[in-house]
Amino acid sequence: MESAPLIVTLTVIGVAGWVLTTWMRVKNDYPLDGAWGQAIYPVRNDETVERIKLLSQENAQLRAELGSIKDRLANVERIVTDGARALDREIEQLRGRAN
Repeated sequence: MESAPLIVTLTVIGVAGWVLTTWMRVKNDYPLDGAWGQAIYPVRNDETVERIKLLSQENAQLRAELGSIKDRLANVERIVTDGARALDREIEQLRGRAN
């Protein structure tokens, strides 16, 4: 009888830990496992797989665009921070190549 409060306390702590772990998995989009190890959440069907593919493609396009913008910004920063003489000299060198 003296161990009953200890057993109840340990049971409550165990259940609270399980609930907290499940909540954190759902919140962070980790799959939940059923009693036999099968994934029960999130459900993967053809629509979600197609959506993931489209989002991955869009992500790749946006990353490429961001890289291009970074390059252009680096050139603008270089132009703004370089001295006027260095810029004039570079423009004249480019004109000399064109002729």
